Amino acid sequence: MKAALCNFCLKSGILCSECQRRLKSEEVSKTDLEVARLLLSLEDKYPTLQEVYFHRAVEANGVLAVLVGQGDVRNLLAHGGKIIRAVGEKVGKRVRVLEHGVEDRKFLEDLFAPLNVITINTIWLPDGTTETRVILQRHRRAPSLNLKAMKEIAHKVRGMTLRVEFARR
Repeated sequence: MKAALCNFCLKSGILCSECQRRLKSEEVSKTDLEVARLLLSLEDKYPTLQEVYFHRAVEANGVLAVLVGQGDVRNLLAHGGKIIRAVGEKVGKRVRVLEHGVEDRKFLEDLFAPLNVITINTIWLPDGTTETRVILQRHRRAPSLNLKAMKEIAHKVRGMTLRVEFARR
């Protein structure tokens, strides 16, 4: 696994001066450190993790969003979702896997999966700010999403203020 922190620091638990500086400057958070160590520990059991680039992790209201490099989502979701289940069990939260550096539509589709995103609109408010309106298609068998957590993740990762609505049948 590749990450902003060096593998030696992640394996040993003792941070070098460069990794210590990144942690103090908040370039890397304690959550990032914890999740990177966890993914590195799973690398021996799941070799597909060796190809994954871990960017960062964001916590929001009982949900952990793991941001990985473009195209690395499939490596993290390999083995029938066992990697994500193992991470979720260790941290005690539901886990969402998102790609870093993708377009807004792809980001929102990954965030709200398995629900389908029908429409995305930008709303300009009188005070000069914008909101992103997302209209989702409701599925009967889809698991319930923590919309508050999804909105918070979008704000922390992309700086988006979301307004989520469901399409009428």
